[in-house]
Parts: sequence; structure tokens; C-alpha cells
Amino acid sequence: MRVDGTYDRILEPRSPRRLPLGEGTWHQLARAYVRVQLISQGAVFALVLVAAVAVQALTGFAWLWIPAGVILLVTAIGLVITPRQARSFGYQLRRDDLVFRRGILWQRVVAVPYGRMQLVDITHGPLDRGFGIAQLKLVTAAASTGVTIPGLTQEAAENLRDTLVAVAETRRTGL
Repeated sequence: MRVDGTYDRILEPRSPRRLPLGEGTWHQLARAYVRVQLISQGAVFALVLVAAVAVQALTGFAWLWIPAGVILLVTAIGLVITPRQARSFGYQLRRDDLVFRRGILWQRVVAVPYGRMQLVDITHGPLDRGFGIAQLKLVTAAASTGVTIPGLTQEAAENLRDTLVAVAETRRTGL
């Protein structure tokens, strides 16, 4: 882990058929992102468990555990893979575009040209604010190339927003 609270490297799949990460500096998510995700998913897990127990106690329907069990299983899997998933996120500022990468099994690498950006938006919920993180959303004309970078420190999100706006101003395109 770096001093700024981010991961020190992007995990790269070992398969020879993987998508290459390329050269340059990859910026990472804040480690607080994992804590926020674990708290959110843990709350869903606890809420579903309590609701299932309460409904069964009141009604006596045992079949209720089938949908509740599916939800609990999916949430438990999410709790287990969240730390590894967070390490696969990263972004890189290149000369003409911003490249965003996420995913281990289902990889997605998106290059968003600076000239195509229409809006840079920073959002954060109450839990995010409590942990000092935000998400930065890049909106483009094409819906498929829009990128949301979750789990940035507030400072990193503001710096990235300012950098992207400055680049767009110098090129007189986009924003």
C-alpha cells in the first residue's frame, strides 16, 4: 500500500490471452473503497438474514429460505471477492486520452479521448464522505465509453477533474 492510501499495483491476469495494461503510470483506488464496499454488502447481508429469520418466525414459511439463501450466497461471494476486484481497477492519463481498466475475469479497458468528454462529475454518498472517498464520472457523447472511476480519494478526484478540464480547455474541445 502506498502512503496516499491507494494500492501499489494493478493485478494483471496471468493468462497469455489477457488484455495488456500498457506502459505508463497506473493510478489506483483508495483502500477505503474496499471498506465502504464491505460495509455496504455486509449491511445487505445482515438485513436479508434478519428479514428472513423474522418472516419465518412470524409466518412459519420455510420456502422463504430459497430466495433469501440465493441473495445471501451472492452477497457472501461479493464480500469475498471485493478486495481482489478493487485491486484490478486503475486509470492512466495518456497524451490524448484517459484509459480506465477494471476486472480480473471479465476485463474492460476503455480509452476516453479528452476531446470527447462532455462532463466530469464527482459524487460521493454519506458513507463515501465518512471515509474520504468519491467517484468520478466521465460523460461522453457515446454512452458505451462513459467511465465511472469509484473509490478515489477526495483529493485525487478533484485533481483528476481539474486536470481533465484543463486539458479540454487547451484543446478547445469537449468540456
